[in-house]
Amino acid sequence: MKNGGLDYHSNSQDYYGRVLQSNRDLKTSACCENSAPPDWLKPLFANLDPEIIERSYGCGSPIPVAIEGCTILDLGSGTGRDVYLAAQLVGQEGRVIGVDFTKEQLNLAREKLPHQMERFGYSSSNVEFYESPLEDLDSLPIASNSVDVIISNCVLNLCPDKTKVLEQVFRALKPGGELYFSDIFADRRLPPALANDPDFHGECLGGAWYWEDFRRSLATAGCPDYRIVSHSQLSLEDPRMRAVSAGIKFESATIRCFKSANLEDRCEDYGQSITYRGTIPQHPRQFSLDSNHHFEVGRPVRVCGNTAAMIQESRFASHFTVSGDRAHHFGIFPCASSDSTDPQPGCC
Repeated sequence: MKNGGLDYHSNSQDYYGRVLQSNRDLKTSACCENSAPPDWLKPLFANLDPEIIERSYGCGSPIPVAIEGCTILDLGSGTGRDVYLAAQLVGQEGRVIGVDFTKEQLNLAREKLPHQMERFGYSSSNVEFYESPLEDLDSLPIASNSVDVIISNCVLNLCPDKTKVLEQVFRALKPGGELYFSDIFADRRLPPALANDPDFHGECLGGAWYWEDFRRSLATAGCPDYRIVSHSQLSLEDPRMRAVSAGIKFESATIRCFKSANLEDRCEDYGQSITYRGTIPQHPRQFSLDSNHHFEVGRPVRVCGNTAAMIQESRFASHFTVSGDRAHHFGIFPCASSDSTDPQPGCC
């Protein structure tokens, strides 16, 4: 499938299957993790084959908590790094599905499967891999309303039809399910010369989401609200790329979106509050839903209706007490973001 003059799928397959032999071959840090994973995740890396890590690419750590026994789908799973991390967290009773369109990386992920299950001490595999463009998830044995959490690590930007990918995501997610992903965003639409530059695309910059186009595509897929977990500006090390993209602000961001019929396109006030019970093992004292919502154990926090729905209808429900309902409406929620440059809408 082409985006203007560049075949995004073919370029991705060539770049990640032939051009790059390890993450050291990247020209920028956009598609390579440059921040340490959270402390609770670090021990799980020790169980991964070194080659899986060496040939993995990503711009974040989109491995969510509270996924024991869940079905997880990794879009753009590559060599299987995040699949095998999630496989340890969901446990023997959970299931992790990896989908990628680069044969060379999938071959490596599948080759390592028996050894990884042995390392985890599992009597049977809880992992499976499929080869497919991410726009064609409906061609795979992934039923509608069957997945608890969908993750992706700096891959959706490589897709030519991002809106279709998001539509497939929200088809596959269960009600209350979550899309939790890291990707590259830009403060404007890229000019065609950059969007169709093979190296720019391969380095996860040519297909960077323009924030407003992401918001519109998400709404088209049926999700009117999203939350930024973290975001940071990228610095381009390659002199040519830095020169030809001067003036464009690229960011790496981790985003979470929930499937709910009760989300509105503005943050509305229903007089609700949320109290964290402290029962998520990785977060015994405080849990952050996103960069603006931090819940300390035992302390009620006023929230908008969207935030209440995200907690109450998702796998997080048992870890919180939600007070109030939607019987009374008090207008727009008085959002107070601590980051005025945050591109999210509302109190996100």
